[in-house]
Amino acid sequence: MMRCPFCRTSVHVRTSCYMSDSIKESYLQCENVLCSATFKTYESIFEVIRSPVVDEKLTPVPTAPVAPRRVKGCYNSSFRH
Repeated sequence: MMRCPFCRTSVHVRTSCYMSDSIKESYLQCENVLCSATFKTYESIFEVIRSPVVDEKLTPVPTAPVAPRRVKGCYNSSFRH
């Protein structure tokens, strides 16, 4: 989270746009009403730590077979209403 460089209050993004695939320009405004500073920042990708793994074929996760119910005949009672 960015803070105002003048009063150290939190700021919110008014608008932003991508300059390229890895650079974003943002206009921010201080949330402190008495300060209300407005400034522009650039956010960029500096380094990729880990790129996504591309898996050609996903293997299905095996599931446990459904066990049969152990209670039998409980719905065949002669005392049903």
